[in-house]
Amino acid sequence: MKILAIESSAKAVSAAVCEEGRLIAYSYQNSGLTHSRTLLPLIKDMLKNSELELSDIGLIAVARGPGSFTGIRIGVAAAKGLSWASDIPAVGVSTLEAMAFQLAFTDGIICSVMDARRSEVYNALFEMRGGEPVRLCEDRAIPLSELYEEMKMSKNKYYLVGDGAELCYNYLLNKDVSAFIAPEHLKYQSAYGVALAAGRARCDKDLNPVYLRLSQAERELNEKRSKL
Repeated sequence: MKILAIESSAKAVSAAVCEEGRLIAYSYQNSGLTHSRTLLPLIKDMLKNSELELSDIGLIAVARGPGSFTGIRIGVAAAKGLSWASDIPAVGVSTLEAMAFQLAFTDGIICSVMDARRSEVYNALFEMRGGEPVRLCEDRAIPLSELYEEMKMSKNKYYLVGDGAELCYNYLLNKDVSAFIAPEHLKYQSAYGVALAAGRARCDKDLNPVYLRLSQAERELNEKRSKL
């Protein structure tokens, strides 16, 4: 079965078509343009250049979060629209879990991290077993200080992946944690990882985004209300 995967949770946007874990087509863009302008044309051109039609796709997978509030909404909306219009089932996968699939070769703990601002990261920890990542914790928003306290209790090696990898690495530098940044070509979110994670996800008719915390606008509004 061919899977059309969508990743729009951060600054870059990508799409991929995979079949039984094999990458058939991949398209990526990090031009600074909004995903609302780039995502659907990117998918259309990728399918055309691969001589594929939507009717060839058996499943649509999308990174449903955590990540950029706007980016996640755009990706989920695109997946829903393609699913409904073509009567193709759709699944949402964790952005953090999808990134972990990219480091199947590691012998330590995979630490997926995305910059959540305010000295926090979106994070989940995984251990590779039988070639697939196994969760050690749920997706969460956690201060870097708390993540460090958790990591230093273990003697494992940690492999940092995600757009928060360098932020996390710099925080851990000169601290008593064995941490390494994933290779550049595997460090960032990828639609290929989304496709791999989709293999164990369940179809979701609602397919709602997962944010983990309130947006900045919502936080500021609540702060204003609390002062009234």
